[in-house]
Amino acid sequence: MSSQLPWLTTIILLPLLASLAIPVLPDKEGRTIRWYALGVGLLDLALIVFCFWTHYNLDNSGFQLSETYAWIPQLELNWSVAVDGLSMPLIALTGFVNTLAILASWNVTKKPRLFYALMLVLYSAQLGVFAAQDLLLFFLMWELELVPVYLLISIWGGQKRLYAATKFILYTALGSVFILAAALAMAFYGGNVTFDMTELSHKNYPIFLELLLYAGFIIAYGVKLPIFPLHTWLPDAHSEASAPVSMILAGVLLKMGGYGLIRMNIEMLPNAHLYFAPVLAILGVVNIVYGALSAFAQTNLKRRLAYSSISHMGFVLIGIASLTELGLNGAVLQMISHGLIAAMLFFLTGITYERTHTLMMEKLGGIAESMPKVFALFTAGAMASLALPGMSGFAGELSIFLGITTSNVYSSNFKVVVVGLAAVGLILTPIYLLNLLRQVFYGKNSFGLVIEDYQGDAKPREVAIAVCLLIPIVGIGVYPKLATRTYDVKTVEVASQVREIFPIFAQQQQGSVLYSGGYVAPKIPDPTQQALFSSLDVNT
Repeated sequence: MSSQLPWLTTIILLPLLASLAIPVLPDKEGRTIRWYALGVGLLDLALIVFCFWTHYNLDNSGFQLSETYAWIPQLELNWSVAVDGLSMPLIALTGFVNTLAILASWNVTKKPRLFYALMLVLYSAQLGVFAAQDLLLFFLMWELELVPVYLLISIWGGQKRLYAATKFILYTALGSVFILAAALAMAFYGGNVTFDMTELSHKNYPIFLELLLYAGFIIAYGVKLPIFPLHTWLPDAHSEASAPVSMILAGVLLKMGGYGLIRMNIEMLPNAHLYFAPVLAILGVVNIVYGALSAFAQTNLKRRLAYSSISHMGFVLIGIASLTELGLNGAVLQMISHGLIAAMLFFLTGITYERTHTLMMEKLGGIAESMPKVFALFTAGAMASLALPGMSGFAGELSIFLGITTSNVYSSNFKVVVVGLAAVGLILTPIYLLNLLRQVFYGKNSFGLVIEDYQGDAKPREVAIAVCLLIPIVGIGVYPKLATRTYDVKTVEVASQVREIFPIFAQQQQGSVLYSGGYVAPKIPDPTQQALFSSLDVNT
């Protein structure tokens, strides 16, 4: 009987419906409200864990827990939700990061009712994006997420919060227009009008239309990921947002862009993906190198971490462009890993700002003596971010490098250029992160900075939040199958389906300097028997 319950609908709508009760709850100084919001977050996270633990089959690459209800039949809009290996781990990540972000908001005293209500609405919208199987519903959830983020930055942000919030909403809202335009074009093409993603993926679009749709989705998801040059909203948003909002921005919102690229650009438009894959690889390299160089030039702690996120998302693009199971698997692992690492680093940055009231690294220095716990946790997060072996960042980036280097879709020269330039990012990342640690925590402070005595080092609640993020970072780094087991059958299926249609495309690209000659399509392997580090079923 429990398997017939609308698990996903309950999980998605619970935070949204719970937020409606916040205005009428009796409360003084926001204490009851924050416990109420945390309770809702924990309950929803518990439902996510229980649902996936008891009702989700890891060996099934198809959609599970499907629920479809007619919503607005005149618009062909249905409440259609389901999960598979691509969306399931990202929903779990969303629940985990959002719950910790609510706990990190414990010191919010300005308009606490509105703050926690917006946090819960944002929680629901993110879950809806990853679970939606109706493209119009996906668009509505995507738009719903924009409003809370805008208000959370513009009301509780820093001195330039209105500028940062306005820039965020303009970039992301304009990008969303391309999702709506592409959704309408796909829905009305052919004989039947539908927004169902599965049916849309089975339509045969003319190649020119498919390329236009793909380009539209790249712009929309490129803003969110973000991809250079659509990235400029991110450093401003991070530098002005409060720490809990930055945790969600880096931990979940950026992953929505990567999810959209895999779900729609690869799964629904595979022919166009073959044309755009080299472009994505080049854009990934640009992201890596540009983000790393820009990060090194920043003197603001949050802006340095923001550009670091841009650099790390470049690896996701390369993994998506690799057209291999290993590369695509690494891209998803990189999204999960970066979500955890970035949330931890931005949270610790928030603690540092609360004690010192500055984010300028030249005004910090020597604070490790006053804040040893923050120093130790920040160092661990930085080591994970620079891909230290034994941390989750290493596992994700290694899989992506192996995926692109073992891909016999591309020519050797193209792979050498991509891998060589991406390796530059690997060299620059430790430089700017170790430089950050040196400036902030080591040496002596020449500005006479005084850590506020009433706060001092990280409190037990703050340590607990950081440790909760650090445990899966180390766990995935030591044993990557903890994460890859949840989605590898799906990434194997997606990559194999794209490679299967490659020979026809390759015949049209003979003589191209980008693609390898003599590629033979592999048979689609049985996903139930395929693991992350299994040998690639390709023939040269």
